Amino acid sequence: MSTHAPLPAEGLIFLAEDYLASQSWPFVEARRVLAHVQAKGKRVSAENPVLFATGYGPSGLPHIGTFGEVFRTSMVQEAFRRLAPTLPTKLVCVSDDLDGLRKVPDNVPNPAMLKQHLGQPLSRVPDPFGEHASFGAHNNAMLCRFLDGFGFDYEFISSSKRYESGANNAALLNVLRHHQAVVDVIVPTLGEERAASYSPFLPIDPDTGVVLQVPVVATDVAEGTITYVHPDGRHVTTKVTDGACKLQWKPDWAMRWVAMDVDYEMCGKDLIDSVTLGSQIARILGGAPPVNLVYEHFVDEQGAKISKSKGNGLTIEEWLRYAPAPTLALFMFRTPTRAKKLYRGLIGQTVEEYADLLTAYPTQDAKARLENPVFHIHHGQVPPNPLPFAYSMLLNLVSVTAATEPGVVWQYLSRHRPDLTAATHPELTQLIEGAIRLFSDTVKPLQAYRAPTDDAERTALTRVEALLASFGANDDAEVMQTQFYELGKELYGKERLRDWFKFLYESLLGFANGPRLGTFVTIFGVGETRALVAKALAR
Repeated sequence: MSTHAPLPAEGLIFLAEDYLASQSWPFVEARRVLAHVQAKGKRVSAENPVLFATGYGPSGLPHIGTFGEVFRTSMVQEAFRRLAPTLPTKLVCVSDDLDGLRKVPDNVPNPAMLKQHLGQPLSRVPDPFGEHASFGAHNNAMLCRFLDGFGFDYEFISSSKRYESGANNAALLNVLRHHQAVVDVIVPTLGEERAASYSPFLPIDPDTGVVLQVPVVATDVAEGTITYVHPDGRHVTTKVTDGACKLQWKPDWAMRWVAMDVDYEMCGKDLIDSVTLGSQIARILGGAPPVNLVYEHFVDEQGAKISKSKGNGLTIEEWLRYAPAPTLALFMFRTPTRAKKLYRGLIGQTVEEYADLLTAYPTQDAKARLENPVFHIHHGQVPPNPLPFAYSMLLNLVSVTAATEPGVVWQYLSRHRPDLTAATHPELTQLIEGAIRLFSDTVKPLQAYRAPTDDAERTALTRVEALLASFGANDDAEVMQTQFYELGKELYGKERLRDWFKFLYESLLGFANGPRLGTFVTIFGVGETRALVAKALAR
């Protein structure tokens, strides 16, 4: 899915200098990664690539924020490949599925069953959906399905498998050797009671399978063991390797960075302190912490943080129900360090922004193209604009025609553009299908037609009907648009043209905003639009 050398695009060849100078955030991040790799003297090879990592806690169903982290990291990886085409790279997605189940999510079946397994590793908790070997495996499979559907080139890694297979053994023994130093980093951040018993190691009870947070009273580096106080009061000695123990979150993150030689990993702003502490621990363990980008979280329409357990906000499946994948990628690309609301109402706007960016791309110079999000969304292989009509136009056609299948909308589009057909432009059919769903699910409940409130508004609609009657079937859309402007200036004044068009949209379409009326009339038809005016007058 990636390219390793400058590629021609619309007759333009990107040069190394272009990548070095670009201020687009993926290239800014890629330059940081390159400097990091060079500073630590990493001997990069196919067996030891520049490693881009993402982490995922499968305590709930994967949400769009998790997907966004992988997507953004892949953009940085692609920018790095262009910046340093001779250095092999790899993207990994690590699931922390050895973490204990702390609470039962609100959006899964069989909550009573899950409650019986609180505290056990997610990779050992039964799947409430009855589809996979564990709850962790179910959520991991969902994440992989999302990532595979978008064509990511990544390696999925289960934390449980790394622990249980012994892949982490050397790193865990290294933590054991530096046990007190790691404790000294974390303890100042804890309350008095927790600090008194803190250890980076969490033993897994061989009888109950529960991940225990218990006091560690002795460590034995030579034997590779710890001795802890069991909840029943016994002193128990256990090895720290082969999955008998796992690490607390912050030391675990640092251990993974060092064990896997991670070079880049971004995270949400709630983990800023974890990055700071994890970086200290990574250095204690003899490694170098990776380059980190702190991003803001998505919030729902009310401004609340999206939660995996609550299931609030917009899901990946919902977005793809209404619009194609590249539009979701555009939303992900925009300003990762700023919080953004994520809800259905912004999908149409994002689709039109995406179309505008595609239209602009062929006319831009190298600098502007590297700043254009579609370059990163499509890894430099930017397609032509698939949207010859505004998405808002499609929504309005769905509204006025009560369309439930694309063929109805195509009848009107073909009037205006007979060169376009469902056979030659399947991507436009996909957009129409999305518009039908979005209108039905989200837009239609908000539709409210305006009835004339006084004689002046009735007169205005009568003048619109007369204007439409003067149009011919082949009149130009721009000429029609100009006539609507002129009538608006006559009736409302130049300063109130916005109110004029708002009145027309609310009267004819049932919404405060709408498409360019000249274009709408040429597509929908003069006679059909006159019928809309008649309905408005009848109200």
